[in-house]
Amino acid sequence: MTRASDFHDADLVNAARGRLPDAFRRPLLRRLAPAIITIVLIAPLAYSAVAFGATPGRLIEGLSRLGNILAFMFPPHLWTTWQEWSEILEGLGETVVMAFLGTLLGAVVALPLAFLGAKNIMPLTWLRLLSRRGFDTLRAVEQIILALIFIRAFGLGPLAGILAIAVSEVGTFAKLFSEAIENTSRKPVDGVKASGGSNMQAIRYAIMPQALPVILSIILYNFESNARSGTILGIVGAGGIGFLLADRMHAFRWSEAWSIIFLIIATVYMIDSASAWIRRKLI
Repeated sequence: MTRASDFHDADLVNAARGRLPDAFRRPLLRRLAPAIITIVLIAPLAYSAVAFGATPGRLIEGLSRLGNILAFMFPPHLWTTWQEWSEILEGLGETVVMAFLGTLLGAVVALPLAFLGAKNIMPLTWLRLLSRRGFDTLRAVEQIILALIFIRAFGLGPLAGILAIAVSEVGTFAKLFSEAIENTSRKPVDGVKASGGSNMQAIRYAIMPQALPVILSIILYNFESNARSGTILGIVGAGGIGFLLADRMHAFRWSEAWSIIFLIIATVYMIDSASAWIRRKLI
């Protein structure tokens, strides 16, 4: 049932709306916001379609060619001789080893550097900020660019891939390790120092036991990621299964290329499952 007070309140609102119409009107910016957001999202898409020649005819032609390539990939090729299998398995092994050694080398170099970027370890602000910017600089350079540089310096092969992964991971690991060290509790440190321990003993017995599980988890996750990126590095000449995949593609041996891709997916899945199991045990 409608009460008299409801009519009274409505009259008051209408009277206020008549005296101050702008107060009951949405701001212009809020009214235009949906149109502005739509334009901001659509304008780059429309520009890129024109600038890059993404015409409907070109898209249809590309999809047709993609369908032909996928048709060439089936059925997948099965190698029949041990010599063929040994070449493929050796390439897979090179990629996994390349990812493992690059990750390990990057972690070994990054761990001591991480203390320079940790706020609770390094009291000198200028040195800590300088270290953090150095980590960001290393992270800014993509692995594939580093791989091309090291291939030019050391020649083709897994060595260039190992160095590319290691240099890239130094920046990533140092940043993540320093954050893990910063997020440790202060109470164990105070306990070690209260019992007469030095700063180094506080780091060894109070900070590292807290940070180490997180650090190991980061290393395992990045190893899994580097096993995938190692394939890309192989395509540009850093060895491993990526080199064999690129060779099959250049020779238009698509059925073999699909088989290699399937083996890469299976290998990455196994590494992912193993590292996830280890991470669950550590944390």
